[in-house]
Amino acid sequence: MEISRVTQKTFDEPALVTLLMDAVEGGASVGFLSPMKKEEATAYWRGVRDELGPSLVMLAAHEGGRLAGSVQLAPVQKRNGRHRAEVQKLLVLRACRGRGVGEALMHAIEQEARKLERWLLVLDTATPAAERLYRKLGYERAGAIPEFAESPAGGFDATVLYYKRLAR
Repeated sequence: MEISRVTQKTFDEPALVTLLMDAVEGGASVGFLSPMKKEEATAYWRGVRDELGPSLVMLAAHEGGRLAGSVQLAPVQKRNGRHRAEVQKLLVLRACRGRGVGEALMHAIEQEARKLERWLLVLDTATPAAERLYRKLGYERAGAIPEFAESPAGGFDATVLYYKRLAR
């Protein structure tokens, strides 16, 4: 597996659209509802591409030349928050799950945070499988917000907040 930082030049929109649509269809709670339209996924990724730089870092994992997953890091830009960043949109293709892609991406995004001198990471999730991964990686549960997001199954799901202090 190869993990690299995504730039404007290396941004692979078609592969990212496929990744996001696969994740949403697989039940990932990443801000979208199933069924997801290709146009919606394309618009989302174009917005991400435009934000890449100091305010958004994105990593991609490739296996055998194929995009297997991605993750984003949003460093806080306000002066009182220059020590923290939010981990966002950890996505792994369903066909690649259970092979360490998510864990490798999380280790790599933590390295990016260290390079940026960000030692407090926060994230949220509504997926029990993701919660297991985050706890395994040393993230601590801070609490839950009930009825945070509409559920693809109907009704509303809670989101669970996690944080991790990195060694300084």
